[in-house]
Amino acid sequence: MACISLVRLACASTIVVSIIILPITASAQSGIASVYSGGRTADGERASPRGLTAAHRSLPFGTLVRVTDRSTGRSVVVRINDRGPFVRGRVIDLTPAAAHVLGFSGLAHVTLAVVGRSGG
Repeated sequence: MACISLVRLACASTIVVSIIILPITASAQSGIASVYSGGRTADGERASPRGLTAAHRSLPFGTLVRVTDRSTGRSVVVRINDRGPFVRGRVIDLTPAAAHVLGFSGLAHVTLAVVGRSGG
């Protein structure tokens, strides 16, 4: 009897983890990245051009995303803390610091891969 309960608990836990984590970890996107800076972010933080943060239309705040420049292979991990970009064809807006790590200052063709969630 206890064995059946443990199996049910394990199955229920797997379902919950799948529902919560898979949509985040299964995300991969390609498109154009742009550089932006501003006052307040959508999550209420003060935007810092020196921070490794970004804006994405739909990923939850706190999501960590590896952004890879498709032409150079350089990559940087940023934390989503804002909404955007609101220009067709663009998939992410990066702070100047994140764009600097990738080696561009205007637009770049990138690939996005979700790598996790920030702790705070």
